[in-house]
Amino acid sequence: MVATMYDLIIVGAGPAGLTAGIYAARYGLETLVLEQSAVPGQISVANVIENYPGFISTSGKELMSRFREHALANGIAIKKADVKKVEDVAGKKIVLTHDEELYALAVIVATGANPKLLGVPGERKLLGKGVSYCATCDAAFFADQEVLVIGGGESAVTDALILSGIASKVYVAHRRDSLRACKVLQQRAFMKDNIEFIWDSVVEEIIGEEAVEKVIMKNVKTGEMTEKNVEGVFIYVGINPNTGIVELEKNDNGFIITNEKMETSVKGIYAAGDCRVSPLWQVVTAVADGAVAAISVQEYVTDLKLMR
Repeated sequence: MVATMYDLIIVGAGPAGLTAGIYAARYGLETLVLEQSAVPGQISVANVIENYPGFISTSGKELMSRFREHALANGIAIKKADVKKVEDVAGKKIVLTHDEELYALAVIVATGANPKLLGVPGERKLLGKGVSYCATCDAAFFADQEVLVIGGGESAVTDALILSGIASKVYVAHRRDSLRACKVLQQRAFMKDNIEFIWDSVVEEIIGEEAVEKVIMKNVKTGEMTEKNVEGVFIYVGINPNTGIVELEKNDNGFIITNEKMETSVKGIYAAGDCRVSPLWQVVTAVADGAVAAISVQEYVTDLKLMR
C-alpha cells in the first residue's frame, strides 16, 4: 500500500491550525489537520472571550466549535493523533504519530502552549488538590472559600474576576506594583469588593497535606516573609510552548523563531500561533498567523510541483 503524500499536514487544531486549514482548502491543497488529543487548546477552557472581533462576548468552547465547523465545511480532514516527531528527510516531511508515519510536502506546527509552572515546593504535590492553572475548570470547587491568584496579566485578572463570583475572597499576588492586564479588566477587578491585591510579592511555597492550606509569600522589595491561609492557588505566570516534537531554531524559552511569512529555519516547515515567538499571544494573532502560514505553504508547494 502506497502511503498518501499530503500537500500539507497541520499539527494542532487550535485557532492557528484550523485557520491555516481553512485557507489551505481554499487554495486547493490536500490537507490533513492532526488534533493532539492529549493537549486541549488553551482557548478551549476560556470561560469568557471579549476581544475577538465579531463576538461581543463568547466562550472559548463556543468559538472553537465555530472554527471547527468552518474547517469541516471547507472539506478539511481532522484526525486525532498524538504526534511524536516532525522530521525533514531529503526535503520530504515525515510526521510520526504513536500509530503511523505520515508524509507531506509541507508542515505547519500549530501546537500552542501550556501554562508555565511556578516552580515552588508544594506546587506539584498539590496539583489538583487546590493548585490549579484554570479557574474556568476548577472555580466551582472553591465556593465560599478563600483563594490566591498569582500573576498580573490578562489571564490572571480574568480568572480572578471569575473566582470573585464564586469564592468568598480572592487575593491576587503580583511581583510588581502594577498590573499588565488591559485597563478594562483592571478597572473591573479594582471595583470588586472581594478582590484584594498583594503587590511586590511572590509565592515561595505552597503548604498542605491532603489539600492546599496556606502559602508562604515574600515581598521582593523588603524581603519580608508572610503566610496567607487559602484553600486554592491559581497560577498564571506565563506559558511554555509545545515545540519538543520538532528540531529547528527556537529562542531560549523554546518558542519557534519564524519570519513574517511564518517560515522556520527548516524549509517547508512553518509555525503559527502560541508556539512561535510573538509580541502577543491571542486568538486574533493565532488566526492571522494561520492564514499567513497557509498562503506561504501554497506558494512553496506550487513551486515544488512546478519543479517536478
